Amino acid sequence: METGDERRPAWKQLYIGGEWTAPVDGEICQSIDPSTGEPWAEVALGGPADIDRAVEAASDAFTGTWGRMAAWERAAILRRFADLYQKEAPRLAELETRDVGRAIRETRMDVGAHSQWYHWFASLADKCEGQTLPLERGIHAFTTRQPLGVVGAITPWNVPLLTACWKVGSALAAGCTVVLKPSEYTAVTSLELAGIAEAAGIPPGVINVVPGMGRGAGERLVGHADVAKISFTGSGATARKMLADGAGNLKRFTFELGGKAAHILFDDCDLDAAINAATSSAWAHCGQACALGSRVLVHRNIYDRVVEAFSMRQKSVRVGLPQDERTHMGPQAHAAQLEKSLSYVEIGKQEGAELVAGGKRIEGALSGGYFIEPTVFCNAHNSMQIARDEIFGPVATIIPFDDEEEALRIANDSDYGLTAGLWTKDVGRALRVSQEIEAGIVWVNTYRYLRWSTPYGGFKASGWGRENGTSALEPYQDVRTTVMSASGQFSNPYEN
Repeated sequence: METGDERRPAWKQLYIGGEWTAPVDGEICQSIDPSTGEPWAEVALGGPADIDRAVEAASDAFTGTWGRMAAWERAAILRRFADLYQKEAPRLAELETRDVGRAIRETRMDVGAHSQWYHWFASLADKCEGQTLPLERGIHAFTTRQPLGVVGAITPWNVPLLTACWKVGSALAAGCTVVLKPSEYTAVTSLELAGIAEAAGIPPGVINVVPGMGRGAGERLVGHADVAKISFTGSGATARKMLADGAGNLKRFTFELGGKAAHILFDDCDLDAAINAATSSAWAHCGQACALGSRVLVHRNIYDRVVEAFSMRQKSVRVGLPQDERTHMGPQAHAAQLEKSLSYVEIGKQEGAELVAGGKRIEGALSGGYFIEPTVFCNAHNSMQIARDEIFGPVATIIPFDDEEEALRIANDSDYGLTAGLWTKDVGRALRVSQEIEAGIVWVNTYRYLRWSTPYGGFKASGWGRENGTSALEPYQDVRTTVMSASGQFSNPYEN
């Protein structure tokens, strides 16, 4: 596979049916480096006609080569893809850091683990087992799992490679084909993914990559009659519109729609470890991750100590160019997100929360980029917007509580239910609270521990369905029941 600057021309093309092709009704646009605010690459964006081409190619592959392939053969191809991905991981991490603005120390850890996910999905490909159903003598019944068909995978701008990994890996292992539509903001690494698929020998049409706008390419993909399923990570408002657009052909959906996680610190916790986790999860990726614990609920006995610790820790966060190995936190991914985060700082102050640290755009040498200070609010309550809305910026809101019951009430008083965390040395409390929190994944005395084998998804407005785990392939398959008579006889119901 080509590397370095030799790959750059391919970013100005879409990948459809195993070929690099210019957009038919799309455009070539500039990708902005969020650390400078200046263009750094040109990428192709597709339009509705390009989506049509990609869906046709995916449909042909599904009924053709990929659809006729044995499960073990698909698994072998996915393993080969995973191995090539691992070789390219250092470069992919550098590109995603440049395109998204995430600190390179974070991106390397993230992207470096993706091949393990692809290997996990490959290991599931030939284990989609059915059941034998006990019936009366002479009748045999069994179930088999069948791939749905063409999947539209729509990924967000914050972690494009990870979300593509979860969607593409599981869909291909299940026997489906994919049209991947990454965000127009951060499309470079998804186009690189297509290059790896090509080099790995994944048959033409199995993976198609068409970056594009939500209006146009995204809407066409969701409404297309030949797309059996949409897997989407993004906002709840967009998901609700997708449901309407896809209703015409009863399309399947899985959604991961964000969160506003409660991170609960009880007064018997290991405070040093809890502070490390809470400050990390508040400001990682400049706050641009769905699983971050931005609502920090703290027992009143340790509240002042935690606020002081957050304030001191904020001063030690090195905000800077994301390519710098010393940088802890890079910029927001694009200008609109920076403006949103800054607007919520003003909202928090107007609501009466106390701004303890941060809250300003960073000027000076970093003024050209979308940099914001790590931010801490205290003396807040759960009815404030800064405690209820997903800001997607490095804004931690610290809320006091008096007892376990109040902590649970505050934690569950949210439209979201994606993740949560709690810190305590009391095993009984850990079990009680973890079972009562309304969240799809709860971490106890750790935080943001994710692996390919742990199901990931949310309750309430945080989405539908799960990604990862042993059941990762199920949303991409249907169950067929076959009933057979051993005798082959069927009596005439009308002879009497």
